[in-house]
Amino acid sequence: MNDDATDGWFSEERATFGDRLAAARDGAGLSQKDLARRLGVKLKTVVAWENDISEPRANRLQMMAGLLNVSLMWLLNGEGEGVDPPGVEPVMTQDARAILLEMRDLRGDIDRASDRLARLEKQLRKYLEGTGA
Repeated sequence: MNDDATDGWFSEERATFGDRLAAARDGAGLSQKDLARRLGVKLKTVVAWENDISEPRANRLQMMAGLLNVSLMWLLNGEGEGVDPPGVEPVMTQDARAILLEMRDLRGDIDRASDRLARLEKQLRKYLEGTGA
């Protein structure tokens, strides 16, 4: 194995979107079921993404990147901020990990609230257009 074997371990030519998603999810300490719940999708949807059977829509990609603390570009093509390759463990205390998980939960809540707000604004616009207000 050469020295650059871990360089770009999740690069476009070495890993798929599903591989990177699974690694980021695992690095965040989440099960597939946990990720599905936090993203508001079914478990089979996350499984399909990780198995490269299907791909998420843009809004889910953004939520995923935020929740998993990786860049959107890294999820898509392996470039940018992602997870460390196998064998490279970041030093993090249990307390820091708990805070990070709570922050990720909060970010997911904010993303869902933002999506809800956008839907409500759209409904209000349609209503106002229909009433001539």
